[in-house]
Formats: sequence, C-alpha cells, structure tokens
Amino acid sequence: MKKHRILGAVAAAGMIALVATGCGRGGTADPAASDGAQEPGGSGQIVGVAMPTQQSERWIADGDNVKAQLEEMGYSVDLQYANDDIPTQVSQIENMISSGAEALIIASIDGTTLTDVLTQAGDAGIPVIAYDRLINGTPNVDYYTTFDNFQVGVQQATSLLIGMGVLDENGERTDVAGPLNVELFAGSPDDNNATFFWDGAMSVLEPLIEEGVLEVPSGQTEFEQAAILRWLPETAQDRMENILTIIGDTKLDGVLSPYDGLSIGIISALTSGGYSTDALPIITGQDAEVGSVQSIIAGEQYSTIFKDTRLLAEQAVAMVDSVLHGEEPEVNDTESYDNGEKIVPSYLLESTIVTIDNYEEVLIDSEYYTEDDLS
Repeated sequence: MKKHRILGAVAAAGMIALVATGCGRGGTADPAASDGAQEPGGSGQIVGVAMPTQQSERWIADGDNVKAQLEEMGYSVDLQYANDDIPTQVSQIENMISSGAEALIIASIDGTTLTDVLTQAGDAGIPVIAYDRLINGTPNVDYYTTFDNFQVGVQQATSLLIGMGVLDENGERTDVAGPLNVELFAGSPDDNNATFFWDGAMSVLEPLIEEGVLEVPSGQTEFEQAAILRWLPETAQDRMENILTIIGDTKLDGVLSPYDGLSIGIISALTSGGYSTDALPIITGQDAEVGSVQSIIAGEQYSTIFKDTRLLAEQAVAMVDSVLHGEEPEVNDTESYDNGEKIVPSYLLESTIVTIDNYEEVLIDSEYYTEDDLS
C-alpha cells in the first residue's frame, strides 16, 4: 500500500530543500532579482542555444527560459531544437558558428558526438557552456551547469524507500524487513547524467539488496540492463512489459524510474499487465512534468524530482555573460565532471523531492505551475 508521507525532514537521507523563485511555468526568473546578477550588456551579440528536443515539455521550458533571459540582457539568440537527431544538432551548431555566434549553450543529445563541431568552435574562439548534460571527449567545452545529479539519484531512491515504508519521514530505517520486490530503470546510456542518477540511487539501494530487504525479481541489476536509450517512454513501456512476462505472478512493491516520461510508460505497462491504478507499486520520476504531477495527485506515480529549470537557465546565462565580458563565471565544483579531456568547471544546483504532500508548496507556491496547469 502506498504511504503518502510528508518529506520535509528527509534531508539526512538525501532530500535538499530548494526555494524556487521567478515566474510561472515556462516563464523567466528575473536575473536582476538574483544575488550577483549582472547588468544587461549583450549589445546584440549572438548566442547560439542548442536544445535536444521539443518532445519533452521540460526542454521547451529550458529553451524558452534561456532565450528570454539572454534577450533581457541585450543578446540576440539563435535557439534551435534537434528533435533527438544527432546529425541535425551537429548541423545546427555548425550553422550557429558560421552565422557569427559569439558563445554557445549546448544541451547535447549524445555527449560524445560533438568533438569535431566543437573543434570548429574552439578554433573560432567561441566559448561553450554545456547545459545540464556534460559534453564528453573534447577540450572545447569551457563550463558546465547542471543539478547535483548524484544527489538526484539519492533522492529518487530515498523517495522509493519512503513510499515502500523502508524509511520513515525522517529518512530513518523502519522495522520493515522485506523482502520487497523492486525493478530498476536507468536513463539513456549516451547521457552522462544517467550514470550519475544510477550511481546515486544504487548507493542507497545496493546495501538493501545485499541485505535481502529488497529483491529484483528479474535479476536485471546492471546499468546496461536497465538503461533506456534516448529516455523514450515507449522503450520503457516495452521493457516493463518484458519484465512482467519474466517475473510472472510476482507482485512488485516499487519501481525506480529516473524520469517522468519513463514513469508514464512504466505505468501503462503495469496497468495493461493487470495492476489497478489504485494499487500500483511505488514509482519514482524526475522533472516534475505536468502529466506526472497529475499522476501523483491521482495517486498513481508516487514521487518526482523537481529541478527548477528557471534557475538552471539563469546560471547558464550568467556564465555566458561573464565570459563575454572577460570575467570568470561563478562555479562551485571543480572536481566531479571529467569529460575525458579535462575537468570541466561546473555550477551545481539543488533539487527537491515532490509527492502529493508537498507539490502545492514546491510547484504552485513558487509559481512554477498554476493550479489550472495541474487540473
């Protein structure tokens, strides 16, 4: 049975409080309202912004936020979406370079495929900011801004355990001894963040699997087995259907899902496979997408991880503005993100576990969503 609990005191187990600021969903946090915000001074300089896809509402909001904040600071913006096609993204970045972009903000589709085009950027002296996804295999990436992705994984695992009653609302172990049946999903293997999410989650779950408190009936406990290429919901649905075939009548108590889109596919497979919507396993997620927040309100998905993309956009814009003014951008991590060629100086933001108990406070009170958005 699901246990909808208040998560406000789960910091000891990995929850991070985040005070969200700014305008409504898809709106723009006011850079001038932030500490250390710089005065507008783009003078029409062109900034290329490469986003991976418009198939996810999250990336649409990211692109809109980055564009609006750059334009508010006086920059011209070339915003492009590649619809998860790698050659398209490479071509878009080449066009940005040839069209006179003086800085690039790139959320890569595949962080290993941009080496050649970023050599062109490096040769032209164009600074590159990796946005939320690390760009690997090239020295021509100057800065990186993202969330603390290992901690996101810890939060996902923590919320899974709270939902199943293994941890209490304070993040402390209860007397639930198990065994509880869980299945594990991971993100796209070409997305550097996916391994951070997985490693964070497994740092919490593996000891409990070893103790026998948790069991994985399918036996699929390796990242390569759990990974969902391109984060596609239909691929997650197919894998969940295959797992249900493998495990037969074994009932699941929980499913670790690293992204809301995957969670929707997982829920579809479970309901098609005989689970009623009021008796689903505890299912996690990430990105606080509208459909999944509605699913949480309906008692289907248990939790999601909220990453305020308004703040991520603000940080990327601040980095660009600093670099183009000959200044060093603010970073808070110079150790974690090795792209195979260099340690990329990074700025990590914080995230928040969201459940039915706190979605109004975290998402509506912060004006990320309105009540009508979630109705």
